[in-house]
Amino acid sequence: MNTNTNRVLACIDGSSLTEAVCDYAAWIAQRVDAPLKLLHVIDHHPETAVTLDLSGNIGLGSQEHLLEELTAVEQQRSKLRLQQGKLLLQAAKDRVIQAGIANPDSNQRHGSLVESLIELEESIRVLVIGIRGKVHENRPDKIGAKLESIIRSLHKPILVVNDTFKAPQHIMIAYDGSKATEKAIDMVAISPLYKGLTCHLVNVSKDDAATEQLLEAAVSKLKNAGGIEVTTKKLQGKPDQALCEYQDKHDIDMIVMGAFSHTRLHDLLLGSFTAKMLMNAKKPLLLLR
Repeated sequence: MNTNTNRVLACIDGSSLTEAVCDYAAWIAQRVDAPLKLLHVIDHHPETAVTLDLSGNIGLGSQEHLLEELTAVEQQRSKLRLQQGKLLLQAAKDRVIQAGIANPDSNQRHGSLVESLIELEESIRVLVIGIRGKVHENRPDKIGAKLESIIRSLHKPILVVNDTFKAPQHIMIAYDGSKATEKAIDMVAISPLYKGLTCHLVNVSKDDAATEQLLEAAVSKLKNAGGIEVTTKKLQGKPDQALCEYQDKHDIDMIVMGAFSHTRLHDLLLGSFTAKMLMNAKKPLLLLR
């Protein structure tokens, strides 16, 4: 068993994807023989705030009394959030225990989810998180409000869950020869997570001798690792569309790819491949930076 500094960390918030996040985290923890930790962060989203600051509009005679009432209401709301989080963590613990995790850990924090994950980064082996939380859970055209910041801030593998759990049998590496995808090749080759699975190594580009050599080297590395069945495919067209179509056609259960390799300005001007894949892929994505 690995030490507690090498955990699978599952972020839960009670949204519709919480159970799937728990299930994928339990699957990973068992496959790589790592401890599992459940994290719930009470993050006060300004976009969901319903309490207005009316102190400036309160008359002199009633100001102090009404401010006391507003403070009491906010304290009660905080207590309810705390209790709700504890119940959520207990339900999640029960679920992963049922899935075979012997001693799951749990932690509840107040504050920023992004800052909490940055503080915990050194102890994370894989982060598992839903593609959208409660703020956007009924908006399939949106991704989580904090998700891009989390992906850009951390340098650990992040599994973004977007569907109910299915134990992966077929994975796809979206290969482009970048440092991130070379990192993905190394990770898949050495990690017990992928042993016994079929790996589709898929490249979307124009015919290029240099890319072809890199692709051949990647195939060789995966095959030499043993325990992984490798299928290679070269596609043309728009990368996000071609990969998502391939995913549907070949029943891919998980996509492994690099994430946000360009600057925010580049992505703002030209669009982000990672964001397009997050929006269009129908199965979980394991992202690397």
